[in-house]
Amino acid sequence: MALITTPEQEALRDVMRAFLRKYSEESAVRQQMDSELGYDAGAWRKAADQIGMPALVIPEEFGGAGYGFDELAVVMEETGRTLYSGPMLPIVLATYALVLSQDAEACQWYLPGIADGSLIATLAVSEARADWTQQDITATARRDGDSWLLQGTKRYVLSGGEADVIVVAARTDRGVGLFAVDGGAAGVTVEQCEVMDLTRRLANVGFSDTPAKLVGQDGNGWDTLRQVHDRAVVALACEQVGGAAAVLDATIDYLKVRQQFGRPIGSFQAIKHRCADMLVELESAKSAAAYASAAATASADDLPLAASIAKTYCSNAFYHIAAESIQMYGGIGFTWEHPAHLYFKRAKSSQILFGTPSSHRERIAHLTGMV
Repeated sequence: MALITTPEQEALRDVMRAFLRKYSEESAVRQQMDSELGYDAGAWRKAADQIGMPALVIPEEFGGAGYGFDELAVVMEETGRTLYSGPMLPIVLATYALVLSQDAEACQWYLPGIADGSLIATLAVSEARADWTQQDITATARRDGDSWLLQGTKRYVLSGGEADVIVVAARTDRGVGLFAVDGGAAGVTVEQCEVMDLTRRLANVGFSDTPAKLVGQDGNGWDTLRQVHDRAVVALACEQVGGAAAVLDATIDYLKVRQQFGRPIGSFQAIKHRCADMLVELESAKSAAAYASAAATASADDLPLAASIAKTYCSNAFYHIAAESIQMYGGIGFTWEHPAHLYFKRAKSSQILFGTPSSHRERIAHLTGMV
């Protein structure tokens, strides 16, 4: 979602919309919600083979497409429009953790499989406080010859139960490090979380003397995670923009056909004003996400500030638009059969993911020197 999109990026958007119309329509989303895996594995492989979704930001030397964040932003926005349940967001987290670690051996080991869709990867950071902070990391890693052994529990890991490899943040004698763990390794336990948003799987993952490989330099993990966090926040903001846009479009279509007192309810002034407010929120969210995406592409100095501004505004905009939509639909908007509640639940869960708006406002205050 660049400030000005290129013809190539718009072509990518068209390809994504065609793919998602086929594999992520409402009936497919509902079917995947009830499935054991939580997403359509066949569709994910097609996304990898035909579109190169998981390969977008992976460098070409590791089997990727070598694109920038702007292309990823387009993909995230389109997946948000249809509540796509494939593991795109956890793949983004793991990919950036590996790439930004500057560990060529680890990248060569894992990124080609991620790029071709054969390897599902995720990143595990938060623990007891469910917060992405250095203080929240209490899991430990200790040397065992040439390997490492992990001990601890990670909470709310995206696709934690479905991942083939998990990049884990853990403490060593030198500080926070990153470690790659096979999903089926000895000592790994998975507990699926009961979540409100059934389109996005979360799991608590435990490690008990679990063998792991060090990623990057021992003790430099937190520096990498800070960079990953900013990009994860912006990717989520783009997804939120897509979800909010889909909700507003569907609501406007409904308001044009729902009749009351012999006229469409969308013609009533009070409804018009509420829709206008929703549109202003959406356009402002698009601007915030676009600037943050441009900052991520350029690795700009103000990326942390732009990311927190985007997360704060896009979170609140998506949540408010989804809530207003349910009210405008009336009684049908509260039913299980209507998709409005699916978007509302995604909006609420995304509002909390990677930090609440209030935590990001506090971060903005620190970054701007207000406190």
